[in-house]
Amino acid sequence: MSMRIGFIGAGKMATAMMEGIIAKSLCAKDDIIACCRTESTKKRVEEGIGVECFLDAKPVFEGSDVIIIAVKPNQVKDVLVTNIEAITTKKLIISVAAGVKISTLEKYVPDCKFVRVMPNVCSTVLEGASSFTLGTNATREDAAIVESILNAIGMSFEISEDKIDAVTGLSGSSPAYMFMVIDALADGGVLMGLPRDLALRLAAQTMLGSAKTYLETGLHPDVLKDSVCSPGGTTIEGVKVLEESNLRAALINAVKASAVKSKEMSKD
Repeated sequence: MSMRIGFIGAGKMATAMMEGIIAKSLCAKDDIIACCRTESTKKRVEEGIGVECFLDAKPVFEGSDVIIIAVKPNQVKDVLVTNIEAITTKKLIISVAAGVKISTLEKYVPDCKFVRVMPNVCSTVLEGASSFTLGTNATREDAAIVESILNAIGMSFEISEDKIDAVTGLSGSSPAYMFMVIDALADGGVLMGLPRDLALRLAAQTMLGSAKTYLETGLHPDVLKDSVCSPGGTTIEGVKVLEESNLRAALINAVKASAVKSKEMSKD
């Protein structure tokens, strides 16, 4: 990718994106710049990743073709408005700030090319599930750039903005639910005599393997479940308990509750 990418903010998500971009050879380290608020973060980025980092956003806006806004939602307006003179309509601005709508971004900097992204925490280990929506002036070429960046940290999916709250409820929030499932499965292993560390690793690897099995085979989860359930066997006995405990309903309701909360928190 023959362009310079700048990061406004250098927290966990920005760091993961930098590392993914470099690992996938989308850009050389010299073609990435960032800014942050503290000397300690500046040192971490420069020494740990090898990316030049400033304590001021202006050099990033001026020296980048693609700018990734990775600050807290309540900081977005100040960052954009303060540096508006350094932002041209040719620049592509990707926002990963939760709850900040395209219409809001375009109100701060009219006529600019914006893309709104909903990543998740798994992006920090390059296994993210990210969704993005294009702003009014963003082009198909811009979409391709965004896809290449997001695919460097996992998978990406283009959606319309009215779906972003549902995405937040599902891929945005569900890593927390999956961590709870891993912990609960490990508790079951401990209950039946396994050491805690072994139980956690078995549970985590089983979840990882199950997800990979679905993604690589494309078979419906019900088909894959049935392939593990022998008639009158151990697994169907456990499935019966989960059905009686309303596992499916609990997860559906958790996604719904998170999505509804996301909609409430979205800023115009």
